[in-house]
Amino acid sequence: MTQPFWKTKSLAEMSAAEWESLCDGCGKCCLIQLEDPEEGARAFTSIACRLFDGAACRCTDYANRAERVPDCVVLTPDTIGALGWMPKTCAYRLLAEGKPLPDWHPLVSGDPDSVHAYGISVRGRTVSETDVPEEDWERHIRDWPGEG
Repeated sequence: MTQPFWKTKSLAEMSAAEWESLCDGCGKCCLIQLEDPEEGARAFTSIACRLFDGAACRCTDYANRAERVPDCVVLTPDTIGALGWMPKTCAYRLLAEGKPLPDWHPLVSGDPDSVHAYGISVRGRTVSETDVPEEDWERHIRDWPGEG
């Protein structure tokens, strides 16, 4: 039996379609994170980017996100290793760190909704950054599954 591509290829060797399929659709990378300026610790919030569709758990303008949201980071095999702020459950991060994909990942489970069924995603549990004044962001700090 042939091994799945994520077990046999490096991130840099993957095709564009393979690369994109690594995204489990959790939505955590679209959340605003707050950083403690003194300690450097980061905290996730429940506040999502203005382009994030909380019900679908996807970007509403994925193709143009970097142009529309200047601080949106487009992941590449070259940058993923330096992005320590990425969610601990992120497939890109896991593979870059030499770790396996979890059982709930859609590529492993074969079910695109498994990330939601296992409670890993932020689907239905976010507010848009357009609805929360920046001075209130700290009130939205949240512990997300797999990030503790």
